[in-house]
Amino acid sequence: MRPRPPVKGRGIFTGTGVIIAGLTATLVALLIPIWSYADRSGTGLSVLNAETVTTPYGPLSALDREFVTKVRLAGLWELPAGQQAQQKGTTQAVRTAGQHLVEGHTFLDARVRDVASKLGLALPNEPNEQQKQWLTTLDQAQGVDYDRQFANILRLAHGRVFSVVAEVRAGTQNSLVRTLADDANSTVLDHIKILEATGYVDFGALARDMAMSSTPPITNSPAPPGPTTDPGRVVPVTPSPYATTFTLPPAASSPPPVPVPS
Repeated sequence: MRPRPPVKGRGIFTGTGVIIAGLTATLVALLIPIWSYADRSGTGLSVLNAETVTTPYGPLSALDREFVTKVRLAGLWELPAGQQAQQKGTTQAVRTAGQHLVEGHTFLDARVRDVASKLGLALPNEPNEQQKQWLTTLDQAQGVDYDRQFANILRLAHGRVFSVVAEVRAGTQNSLVRTLADDANSTVLDHIKILEATGYVDFGALARDMAMSSTPPITNSPAPPGPTTDPGRVVPVTPSPYATTFTLPPAASSPPPVPVPS
């Protein structure tokens, strides 16, 4: 029996046609999720952007790198502030708060230098201008005024840090940053509690500050309430004599991670 000749107009049902149709359907299925989520915030696509780099510990976003830098900056001024409180505090509660700051940021600074070294990140070696001004304000305060300034300045700074740590911990895809955020969260919460235990924290002023701005930068917080916030008064920004009594080790660096190919 002779083979049956192909029927014209039915090429789509041949083996080649079936394969082409299957590949087309697969391509459409892959593109639909990308199209559906491309413009939605809070997804992985918004995190893995052009500023994200790849590391052996997972993707490292711009927010991750900023967080690592700010952990180092926090230690550069809060650790000497804590040591100062141990000397100038007029109550045992203030001196105890200072001790917690020293112990907590000594631990965190060792952690952040290790993480930065593994991720190839450069770290600062001195506080920023706002932090230097806070240290100067504490240098100038005496007696009970010092206790009040210390408690409110440090409590305000830690309150702002707390929400940022939570944001990084919730969204980071880097294992080193995740564990650093865990350590920072525990340390910051301990410091918040011990500062509130001094009895000098102005919770009304803190509430007003949080109502004015939800998630401001950690290192650009406005000055705390009190006589030093008078807009007509210029507080000189000079190196704190207490900042030199406890010197943090210099930050180490290693080759930077490789950017994610676009």
